[in-house]
Amino acid sequence: MKIRFLVILFFFLLPGQYSFSQTDLYDINNISEIRISFTQKNWSHLLDSLFQSGNGKQMLTGDILINGSEIKNVGVRYKGFSSVNIGSRKNPLNIDLQYSRANRNYQGYKHLKLGNVIYDPSFLREVLSYEVLRKYMPASLANYANVYVNDTLLGLYTNIESVSTPFIEKYFTEKDNTFIKGEPEHLEYPFGENSNLAYTHGSDSAGYIPFYELESTYGWSDLFSFIHKLNKEPESIETFLNTDRTLWMHAFNYVLLNLDSYIGYSQNYYLYKDNNDRFNPIIWDMNMSFASFRHSDGSYHFTGLTIDQMKTLDPFEMMQFTVSPRPLITQLFSNSTYRKSYLAHMRTILNENFRNEGYYSRAIAIREKIDSAVRNDPNKFYSYDDFRNNLDTTTGESGSADEFPGIREIMEARIAYLDTYPGFHGEPSISAITHNPEHPSSGEQTWITAKVTGGSKVILAYRLSSDDVFHKVDMKDDGSNNDGAPGDSVYGTGILCSGCTIQYFIYAENDSAAAFSPERAEYEYYIIQPLVERNWLVINEVMTSNRNVSASAYNSADFNWIELYNNNTEKISLKGLSLTDDEKNITKWSFPDTVIKPKSFLIVWAINNGSETSLNSGFNLSSLSGQLYLANTRRIIIDSINYGQQVSGKTIGRYPNGLGSFTYMMPSFSVRNFFGTTPETAFILYPNPVKDKIFIEFKNLNSAFTIRLFNSLGQSVYSEQIAGTDLTTPVTTTSLDISGLGAGLYYLQLNCNGAVSSRKLIID
Repeated sequence: MKIRFLVILFFFLLPGQYSFSQTDLYDINNISEIRISFTQKNWSHLLDSLFQSGNGKQMLTGDILINGSEIKNVGVRYKGFSSVNIGSRKNPLNIDLQYSRANRNYQGYKHLKLGNVIYDPSFLREVLSYEVLRKYMPASLANYANVYVNDTLLGLYTNIESVSTPFIEKYFTEKDNTFIKGEPEHLEYPFGENSNLAYTHGSDSAGYIPFYELESTYGWSDLFSFIHKLNKEPESIETFLNTDRTLWMHAFNYVLLNLDSYIGYSQNYYLYKDNNDRFNPIIWDMNMSFASFRHSDGSYHFTGLTIDQMKTLDPFEMMQFTVSPRPLITQLFSNSTYRKSYLAHMRTILNENFRNEGYYSRAIAIREKIDSAVRNDPNKFYSYDDFRNNLDTTTGESGSADEFPGIREIMEARIAYLDTYPGFHGEPSISAITHNPEHPSSGEQTWITAKVTGGSKVILAYRLSSDDVFHKVDMKDDGSNNDGAPGDSVYGTGILCSGCTIQYFIYAENDSAAAFSPERAEYEYYIIQPLVERNWLVINEVMTSNRNVSASAYNSADFNWIELYNNNTEKISLKGLSLTDDEKNITKWSFPDTVIKPKSFLIVWAINNGSETSLNSGFNLSSLSGQLYLANTRRIIIDSINYGQQVSGKTIGRYPNGLGSFTYMMPSFSVRNFFGTTPETAFILYPNPVKDKIFIEFKNLNSAFTIRLFNSLGQSVYSEQIAGTDLTTPVTTTSLDISGLGAGLYYLQLNCNGAVSSRKLIID
């Protein structure tokens, strides 16, 4: 008992990513505290020297405390170019948490990107811009952090999620594809091509290396092929570029006047190649959005713009003139459908964030949250009054590059200008979208219809997998596509159901303008849930004799539970599905509007005491024997279990997880089922959590046994066979060096003569 108490106490006192109560690093409602410690007193001079040397890979080593969680020997250097001022106390910082040792992270994040908030008296531009952008395409999380070095406050920084491997894993199926950053070795302006993706550096991929940064282990040939096709094969552009996401990027940059991007100096973006061989743009570095950057528009005003010129910046000006080639813009805008889609996306951004002044209320809320931190910033570049005023009005030196327009002032003018722009309004109306049948089965025709007024062309874009591209078919108003009478403005088309999801959106256009439904397509879309079939969703584990095994929503550990598992790569809507312990009453309990994510678990409590919760079946499970059935919306049983008398404190579950037959096991509440036999051997682990070395203490093992270590995906990462001990040695201890393994949850398995035991292990 004492050992258990100490392990639990250590777990809850441990700082960092294993503290359940800890605030997320990028929670907008939280200002993080980041404390960096250098042994060198001249650390600022050393960082200046590293920046001036141009060696971007070399860093200064120090220790860091992130909200109280310590990581030693991290790498620190400056971030960016124009934001750095040699000799300044407050420069932007790039911190590599695994600079000296792999697999170290904070809440899964491996890099910190801290902006010094130069060129923005409001302190709002970057964080507010990312908040808007995340509605329309993958974009970094962002908030603020107070940064200290050797216990001296440098000031309030923006804290921006790094576009690195964890970011890619969040938004893409595969994390190891070609990954490029649009960042030249030497920025040239205003006439430099920089990272403009033009085919102007010869027919050898080596000629393009100085203008881009490779973030993946390979990919120069992929980038070269992409550049060549973009410039020479625009007719097939949808096969190698995510065109819609690129249009969203351009729409965002032109609405928010974010010219320190592909527009101005052709930089500050990433390209990631997905599994469909298409490159996807990712916007980076928005500290000079809302017209703070006015050095170049890449077009007529290539030597700089006034604030008034920014207000009326033409969203198609590059179709007339570019100071250097901009194929990522001109090749798309030469297509009329892409032009209309681009304006539709601009209109959506404007309507959803600015016309309704939603951005303004958000800006005020953020400003009040950081007010005291800005006031106490000893190295801010502008006055506290400038901070309070710049949301509304222009501050700084009039007529100079250090004059910063009020965010509200610039956006009200932007709305007035764009409202008069040809093609910005006059779009079709899309409504009354329906599909039939509600839950189509595999191989069944699915009809989708919509009411479209003021449109001359209507397109359905659909896909049958989240990892696929959208395929496009025309919708017809001819009376032959389940669309009612010909000419009634109801358009329809049919697609064949295949797989476990149908995702779609509708596009409509006329001579001047276009519209999408949903408006944020294709980043958002409608979903049709096909009829759930056997093995898609399974009863994975059942607890019928709970004795302090898992805490429930009722602050007790005595309730029984049912664990479901989604075997598919798509989320499944459970609305209308049912659970029952009586085959004659299939719909005894129906699921509310609930979604289970791909390869994920869902717990349903089995309680018959009248407790009110959306995920309580309302019936208990007998520990003596019983049945359990899972049925789809057509009342077809898709999974079931018929069990005998249960063992107290044990469960019956599928092994292997999600697929295998049922067997007794130690409870694995809402986590993967690893081991399928009732444990008999005894051992303890310490310390747990652990950093470098784990000790394993065995009792009364007089036979040879095998130790195996599994990661959270069930993959074996270590295996060793150990000789047994004689009976005169009742306890023996061995140790394992786990310093080469990454942080996270693991399972250690002991197998002795077929008897298997397992323990959870946390590596910090």
